[in-house]
Amino acid sequence: MSSYCFGIDVGGTTVKCGLFQTDGTLVDKWEIPTRTENKGENILPDVANAINLKLEEKKIDKADVEGVGIGIPGPINSKGEAACAVNLYWGFTPVAQILHDLTGLKAKAGNDANVAALGEAWKGAAAGAQNVILVTLGTGVGGGIIIDGKIVAGAHGAGGEIGHVTVVQDEKEACNCGNKGCLEQYASATGIVRVAGRMLAASEEDSTLRGLQNITAKDVLDAFKAGDTLAGRIMECVGGLLGSAIAGFAAVVDPEAIVIGGGVSKAGQPLIDCIQKHYIRHAFPSCKETPVKLATLGNDAGIYGAAKMVL
Repeated sequence: MSSYCFGIDVGGTTVKCGLFQTDGTLVDKWEIPTRTENKGENILPDVANAINLKLEEKKIDKADVEGVGIGIPGPINSKGEAACAVNLYWGFTPVAQILHDLTGLKAKAGNDANVAALGEAWKGAAAGAQNVILVTLGTGVGGGIIIDGKIVAGAHGAGGEIGHVTVVQDEKEACNCGNKGCLEQYASATGIVRVAGRMLAASEEDSTLRGLQNITAKDVLDAFKAGDTLAGRIMECVGGLLGSAIAGFAAVVDPEAIVIGGGVSKAGQPLIDCIQKHYIRHAFPSCKETPVKLATLGNDAGIYGAAKMVL
């Protein structure tokens, strides 16, 4: 086997790049801007150029590189083709083929959340596990499912879309996906703010949140950790929806570990405790002991998972 591989994580503003040894040792990491103008036509050539420059800098021959893996914010099928990537302004794009043509290296592509899950299963919170569910709580709710050490992409590249399972039947507002009552509408950073606004409007209960303008998810989580009663009820609602949804996925996947990542996870163990309590209540008996863990790789999960994908 070759000695090196690349892991690439494409975001809406920056592309994170990692050069790894094939045992998972991170040799170097850096970022380049994501140039989305002209329908994102420069993104993959920029990635290829970054790889070639790094190989020159490190004096590494391409024959000693196993390949390059890349995570993209959008659905990707098993052939490494993106049907679209809205944040990159892409229509149909054969990502893996283009990257192979530009670099001469073996290339594999996957959805960014799925790839991050693979990273956490390889070198992060679930290191060594073959069956993992990752839930990312950020601006939206993403997810990735690993079974037998492999990403579940599905027929349409939509495997692991945990944020778009329906958890509330009578929701009036639409999710960004067009459906109503998706988990993302309550458990994302924007969702937590939505739940907080509704609960504040529905009661006269004292809360440190009442004096704040433009409440953020961090405000709610800080109040929750400080013992604010209303913030506690808000997070009980959020944790209940999350815990029961994850229990449903666990009944299908039977994971060794459930990993919680994304910006909201910075709330730490109190958030995990809140989710796990509801998870245990709803989980199938064989799955009740499955640990719910905080992600450990942070923003590097994507480059680790992308590298692992090509191995």
